[in-house]
Amino acid sequence: TTHALIMIFFMVMPVMMGGFGNWLVPLMMVMPDMHFPRLNNLSFWFVPNAFFLLGVSGFVEGGMGAGWTIYPPLTSIDFLSDPSMDLAIFSLHLGGASSIAASLNFASTVANMRHQKRGFHKIPMFP
Repeated sequence: TTHALIMIFFMVMPVMMGGFGNWLVPLMMVMPDMHFPRLNNLSFWFVPNAFFLLGVSGFVEGGMGAGWTIYPPLTSIDFLSDPSMDLAIFSLHLGGASSIAASLNFASTVANMRHQKRGFHKIPMFP
């Protein structure tokens, strides 16, 4: 159950957005760094904390038993009353906050750090 959550939310999305995004966006904009480096650092450090919370949710009382889809009837208080599901959902929210912070940083970098004579139509789509 947690295998798919780990693979999707803690491997694929951080590598594609965080890894490739932090490498390619400054390269395409011909800039040395992102617009908000501290926000970039914050979005990076949200991921290990969220991963830790997801790992802890597997060891709390009954464990997370709703599958990777987190199907709503299985996450209700009637079916799973221990705090493991709350920890798992909060870890996904923390991972989502990391993605939102990275996306804001990417958008701000593209909008504010481009050359003044380079319009949005002249920004390369691929490096």
